[in-house]
Amino acid sequence: MKFCSNCGTPVELRVPEGDNLPRYVCPACSIVHYQNPKIVVGCIPEWEDRILLCRRAIEPRHGLWTVPSGFMENAETLVQGAARETLEEANARVEMGNLYAIYNIPHINQVHVLFRARLLDLDFKPGIESLDVQLFEEAEIPWDTLAFRVIHEPLKRYFEERQQGKLGFHMGTIEELRK
Repeated sequence: MKFCSNCGTPVELRVPEGDNLPRYVCPACSIVHYQNPKIVVGCIPEWEDRILLCRRAIEPRHGLWTVPSGFMENAETLVQGAARETLEEANARVEMGNLYAIYNIPHINQVHVLFRARLLDLDFKPGIESLDVQLFEEAEIPWDTLAFRVIHEPLKRYFEERQQGKLGFHMGTIEELRK
């Protein structure tokens, strides 16, 4: 951040009085600009024993597979955001189910929230951000071409738990890969 969104003055990075972390502060109007993690919402859309995946038409990870997900918008709930992303990316209508997983990704300042969902019908097709959308059984999942580590772990766990007949809730942290 370089300029104050309130008055346009160049901001300074400093610890404001009464705070303990550096923040962008405007020296002219004293506005403190907080930068918080982005929330990514998505779902695992189910149809019988298969789940719906989208092949990305955008960067990052163009051409790789993921569940329908994206950044939450202002004035929407987590559930509304996950349903909207599914409609945008796969033109798929879903009935949202239980919260399935929350993953912190501190090195990129994101929190991912995944729900279970049930496809309402088989009328789906790629949206503008997808090259392809398909239903996959567990054995067909393109594990080597999943776009993000934050999708790989909950999908593995989902299929393991589904086999056991007991789906739970999960929370974890995805750490940065060491080079």
